[in-house]
Amino acid sequence: MPAYEPVLGLEIHIQLNTRSKVFCACPADSWGAPPNTHICPVCSGLPGVLPTLNQAVVEKAVLLAAAVHCADIQAESFFDRKNYFYPDLPKGYQITQYDQPIGRNGWFEVPMPEGAPRRVTIHKMHIEEDAGKTVNDPARGVRLIDMNRCGVPLIEMVTGPDLRSGEEAAQFLIRLRQLLRWLDVSEADMERGHLRCDANVSIREAGATVLNPKTEIKNVNSIDAVRNAIEREIERQIKEVSAGRRIEAWTLDWDDEQQTLKKMRSKETEADYRYFREPDLLSARVSAEWRDAILARLPELPLDRRARFMRQYHLPAYDSSILTDERSLSDYFEATVTAFGGEPKTIANWVQNEILRLLNDQGLTAAQLALTPTHLAELVKLVEARTITRQTGVGLIPKVIASGHSPQAMVEAEGLSQISGDDALRALAQQVIAENADQVEAYHKKPTLIKWFVGQVMRKSGGKANAPLAEKILTELLSK
Repeated sequence: MPAYEPVLGLEIHIQLNTRSKVFCACPADSWGAPPNTHICPVCSGLPGVLPTLNQAVVEKAVLLAAAVHCADIQAESFFDRKNYFYPDLPKGYQITQYDQPIGRNGWFEVPMPEGAPRRVTIHKMHIEEDAGKTVNDPARGVRLIDMNRCGVPLIEMVTGPDLRSGEEAAQFLIRLRQLLRWLDVSEADMERGHLRCDANVSIREAGATVLNPKTEIKNVNSIDAVRNAIEREIERQIKEVSAGRRIEAWTLDWDDEQQTLKKMRSKETEADYRYFREPDLLSARVSAEWRDAILARLPELPLDRRARFMRQYHLPAYDSSILTDERSLSDYFEATVTAFGGEPKTIANWVQNEILRLLNDQGLTAAQLALTPTHLAELVKLVEARTITRQTGVGLIPKVIASGHSPQAMVEAEGLSQISGDDALRALAQQVIAENADQVEAYHKKPTLIKWFVGQVMRKSGGKANAPLAEKILTELLSK
């Protein structure tokens, strides 16, 4: 049996995080709102109304197009009507962009866990409006329509057929989600429908260059579901072709609970949509001055910053990846390094351990953290200078957050300075030894118990004892 190579392309719908919808003033984010409460005559498709283009939508689209290296960011792009009839599409057509989209001919490089990065071409990306939502009510045997989502601004991004496995598609979405949040163009939450993906899947004999008939998988609501659905469809297609049957151009529905695919319908062609130019909207014109103003807001991109952290701060690849996973954490780390003025790896360790733990526990981003980079740098300096122990430093973080006072002020106010005096530590060590005769006897048979004695000294000192010096004194006393 010949070996087969999967050929995959993605069509990704990205909900932009603008305050209002793309062609009206209704709130764009209706998650959790009662059905049909974020609507108006424009987005609910009533006769005689006129759409008005949201400027922020164009700006976010241009920013994203630049971030995915679109060679063609159109100075003038047009809107079209895409005609189809779903119950949740009240106008009977969708306003979108067809042959003159906002961006074309881009690429996005995706690091892979194993092997070389995969460069995925971005065939085009265009602005469009979302449709509503159909909800089945089996108990009553009816289908309910919620039009809150009608008119929510979307970017549709169409990739080239450059991916070769479900895992590669998953890695692409992980990196794209990171980029969307980094640019602050979308919340990119798949569970809330901010990021939706349809996968086009075909196979060919390994080494061939033809593109065979493809199927399209819809209704995939998580990155794991994308990976699983694609792998299941690849298996099905190989089985079909191996049995001598042709692959039909179907649209498939993914059932995540059952982990199965079923045929929805034959795949539509572009002719089925009867595109024509939207008569109620002018073209979107992006002047050179406006474009330059938008691109001035383009930040250093995640992979570029990751490479710079490795080069400039001599951080390992793992640390650099963690610290550039989210933009505000990356900014926080770099601001702390600047305030600290010492070894960046020291700050990297504190951020990855203590700060990330705190953010995860409290469900915050670094931008929302009350502990400023200046205060964290000051706290780490106190630990590095052995003014306080690391244990004391960790315990100081919530106190600094709660009070707003500097770490130095808290250390002075609460008398938290490390106990490093020989006499004071010797007295604590002697007290621990006197109180634990059984452990002293056990220590002579098992010297590793010295760590237990150090722990007892630390407990008695309220975490303020100089641990290495305490261990040295305990070793001396126990050897007598």
